[in-house]
Amino acid sequence: MKTLTVALPGREYDIVIERGLLAQAGERVRAVLPKAQKLAVVTDSNVAPLYSGGVMDSLERAGFQCRLFVVPAGEESKNPSQLAQLWEGFMDFGLTRTDGVAALGGGVVGDLAGFAAATILRGVAFVQIPTTLLAQVDSSVGGKVAVDLAHGKNLAGAFYQPRLVLMDPDTLDTLHNNTFADGMAEVIKYGCIWDADFFDFLTARPSRRELTADIEHILYACCGIKRQVVIEDELDTGLRMILNFGHTLGHAYELSGRYVEWTHGYAVSAGMCAAARTGVRLGVTPPDLPGRISEACAALDLPTRITCSMDDYAAAIGLDKKSAGADITLILLDKIGRAVPHKMPRRDLLALLEETL
Repeated sequence: MKTLTVALPGREYDIVIERGLLAQAGERVRAVLPKAQKLAVVTDSNVAPLYSGGVMDSLERAGFQCRLFVVPAGEESKNPSQLAQLWEGFMDFGLTRTDGVAALGGGVVGDLAGFAAATILRGVAFVQIPTTLLAQVDSSVGGKVAVDLAHGKNLAGAFYQPRLVLMDPDTLDTLHNNTFADGMAEVIKYGCIWDADFFDFLTARPSRRELTADIEHILYACCGIKRQVVIEDELDTGLRMILNFGHTLGHAYELSGRYVEWTHGYAVSAGMCAAARTGVRLGVTPPDLPGRISEACAALDLPTRITCSMDDYAAAIGLDKKSAGADITLILLDKIGRAVPHKMPRRDLLALLEETL
């Protein structure tokens, strides 16, 4: 078992990583929610048949009265209408301020359930039980919860930290290869922005089989990096912005596919490669670096380029949460293992992208 503590003032919580941990969900959650009577468990239509039965049994053995809320799998469920359905369902269940919400699933479930927990009754306790690689290494840690709007992704949300994060690497065994690769884009990102040795560790294992053999170490390394960043900058006004490497342009690719054609990780993969190429054009990034990142992504069948219209680039950059007035802060690399914020006029970034189309 590996444990990391996110030591935020007054809101400290543990990230626990262990194979077979789902069977211990009840006792683990009971330890952090000793007064809760009811627990609303939110999952999706893919995860429910795989893991909800065992998790619900464990929680009920720990004395929780549970109700399962199943949303359709996919990004389309992360919307205000689905959020409102959860609110009403929680009220029908009789949830009170001393009860809690558990998210069992991937990033969509975690974001949706977390925002529901943050806003129902002005906030109830929240537990993350992520079952995808992307959720385990990224979205379940750090407290960002949100839903999408017609104008773009994650535009209505909050910072709301969980009381506990339970990661069972066994859940990754049921992932399709493309879903595993989707999460690996975020894993590669951590090596790019923070730890060159970790990047080399990953590139020396260019297959799912090799990566899975060391998956607990990978989860621990990624969560350790994110924990350090979140403790220093919980509200995303400084250091935490480096976690958005590949995301500014990645959001444009997600938008270009109307959030259906390209999953988040696939879009981030292409976004990292595009950011590296842009960094070279701006004189920030060494010329050999885009090739190294592209090779790492391509080894896992992740895209290194995605076609995108200027309209979609403009829409994504205009809505980017790293924008400030006419400027945007683009996260670039000056070497593997070190990210640097680069502030520039949005119109200049758009002009640069137009030249490369």
